[in-house]
Amino acid sequence: MSEEQDKQLNIGKKLKDARVANGLTLDDLQQATKIQKRYLIAIEDEKFDELPGDFYVRAFIKQYANTVGLNGNELLQEYDDYLPKTKTEDYSEHLNQAVETRRDGAKRTTAADRIDGIRRYLPTIIVSLIVIIVLAAIWVTAIARNHKDSSKIDSSSVSVSGESSKKKASSSSKKKTKQNNKIKFTESSRNANTVAYRTSKPLSKNTDLQISTTGSSTNSVNVDGRNRLNQTMVANDKKTVVLAKNANTVTIRVSNARVTKIKIGNQTLDFTDNNRYPATRVITITFGGSTTSSSSSSNTTRTASQNSTSNVQNNRTVQNRNSQVTTNNSSVNNQRTANNGNQTNNRQ
Repeated sequence: MSEEQDKQLNIGKKLKDARVANGLTLDDLQQATKIQKRYLIAIEDEKFDELPGDFYVRAFIKQYANTVGLNGNELLQEYDDYLPKTKTEDYSEHLNQAVETRRDGAKRTTAADRIDGIRRYLPTIIVSLIVIIVLAAIWVTAIARNHKDSSKIDSSSVSVSGESSKKKASSSSKKKTKQNNKIKFTESSRNANTVAYRTSKPLSKNTDLQISTTGSSTNSVNVDGRNRLNQTMVANDKKTVVLAKNANTVTIRVSNARVTKIKIGNQTLDFTDNNRYPATRVITITFGGSTTSSSSSSNTTRTASQNSTSNVQNNRTVQNRNSQVTTNNSSVNNQRTANNGNQTNNRQ
């Protein structure tokens, strides 16, 4: 190969070495010079016939040299004899066209860059929009749930208040029922050994009469003339008699009031009046209003009639005794008279 051909080939190698030394790729150089990549490769390979025309050879080489850090004018002068010759006017005209073409290309590249930038950020924009939509959906759902919860709370508060009012009403009715079912005992009479109670209302249901002892005591229960219990109870003993709701009179007899406790239903009967009457033996309880009065009056009438009968019998007995005494006295007087007469006769 001749020296002239070696020098011609060196221009492409010189430009390529300068590009590599600056760390530029063909893509970087295309971006910087706005010269198409295939033309840059043709320059490095010194295939100048692949360029658009002779006037582009010098222009592209000069721009290439200036971009990679070489002096484009000196390089053109050094290889002036080996580069295609062009007329000055044609060169200037085509150079201007090339510059305009590069400007148009730059504009197109700038628009393309903008489109590329938009395309580059398009996924980010889409993801951001999706995130915003999801957050908005969550926010709307939360507001709807809060509204439902508040409505549920309101309804539950209303139901709770209604239930509480129902409970209060039921509790008050239960209290009233308990008060109505509570037996009120009124002491009608008392002495050292007996006590009588009466109630304004009869029993509303069958009621337990419970007798418990802490010591030995003989206890009996009589309900409307029927003997229901008669037993000697010992310490810690307990007996129960069921009183029918139509029971009128209950008579309880205890031999030891100090150790005996009487309970009717849920009420304890203080028949000793806090041990003021420890000798109490008979407890009479009369249930009901008018029935009680009639029963009491009938019992009183019976007692009065019995007392009057016993008084008549007692009077008759006394009269009989008095008549016997009179007869005896008469006999004694007659005997005395006879004796006196006999004594007189004897003296004569």
